[in-house]
Parts: sequence; C-alpha cells; structure tokens
Amino acid sequence: MSRYTNSSYRKSRHLGFSILETGKELAKKPYGPGLHGQKKAKKLSEYGVQLQEKQKVRFMYGLNEKQFRRTFNDAGKMKGVHGENLLKLLESRLDNMVYRIGFATTRRGARQLVNHGHITVNGKKVDIPSYRCKVGDVISLKDNDKELAIVKSSLQALNKRVEFIKYDENKMTATLVRLPERNELNADINESLIVEFYNR
Repeated sequence: MSRYTNSSYRKSRHLGFSILETGKELAKKPYGPGLHGQKKAKKLSEYGVQLQEKQKVRFMYGLNEKQFRRTFNDAGKMKGVHGENLLKLLESRLDNMVYRIGFATTRRGARQLVNHGHITVNGKKVDIPSYRCKVGDVISLKDNDKELAIVKSSLQALNKRVEFIKYDENKMTATLVRLPERNELNADINESLIVEFYNR
C-alpha cells in the first residue's frame, strides 16, 4: 500500500482524529467527509477499532503499511512496552524530528526538506526521511539553507518545542537529548490496540 498523499483534513475527518495534531481539521466539521458524513456512524467491531487505531498512527506519521509494520517489528525487539517502543521509534524518524524542531509546520513538509537535501545529522547531509535518529544526534539545516523563508516562517509559528529536543537558536541546531516519555506524546492514541491488531 502506498503512502497517503491526499487531503489530511479529509482523512482526519474520516478517522475522527487530528493527524496534524492541531485539531484544526475537526474544528469546523467534526464529522465524516462526504454526502453521508453527518449520519450516525456504524458501531465498529473489535477488529475495526484496532484497525482504525493503527491507521490513525500510520497516517499521522505518514508511513506506508510496509514501513509501519517493519517499525512495529523493530519495536518488538526492544526492551520495554511494545506499543510505547513503537511510538518512540516513530518519533525518532528524521522527518518527525525536523517537524518537532520546528523547521516545518507539518510532517509532510519536513519530509520534503529531508528529501531535498536541506538537513544534516552530525554535520553530514541525510536525505532519507526514515533515518532513525539516536540520542545525542545533532540535527541542523545546511549552512546555505538557514535563510529559507519557509523555515523561518515555520520557526516563528512554533508555539512550544518538545522537551526531549534541545534547540540552539543561534546555531539553528537541535540535539535529541533523550527518547520521549509516553506522557509527552499524543494522549489520544491507544497503542495497545495496535499491538492487539498485529498480534491477533
């Protein structure tokens, strides 16, 4: 299954969940898209609930099914809670880190910055959005890209940066100081349902 590239607002309304994590998609129309969107939704089966939870997280981080399943399997090899490990691995993706730092206002925009070669990790250009950052990695823009208008406007629009990233405003560099705690991530996600979905 390929990566979803259509309207984020439409997908958010379909899932009843803000995949942009802003809540703007559901603010005006908190119901499903299309002609029958306002009709009472059918009650989902147990499988349907688990599938919907998996889709919420997959679309939020912008992965295709194969990438998501691979990340899920990698999380299972780590010590700790499987579901929480999955979220930590998703958060440590380079495109997500660029988004969390504030270089882009959306993960889709962050992925584009990475793909176009604007981002460095520990001083070396990395153009792979799925690159998994490690604690201590320093993420920055290439020197000649620090004046990009889209980056400046994104940084100005950022209200608050996550605590597991330390940002140096003068150098425009960010360091992943630790992996995130569960309470620092989206509270509307029930990762145990994703584990149940894949383990059924």
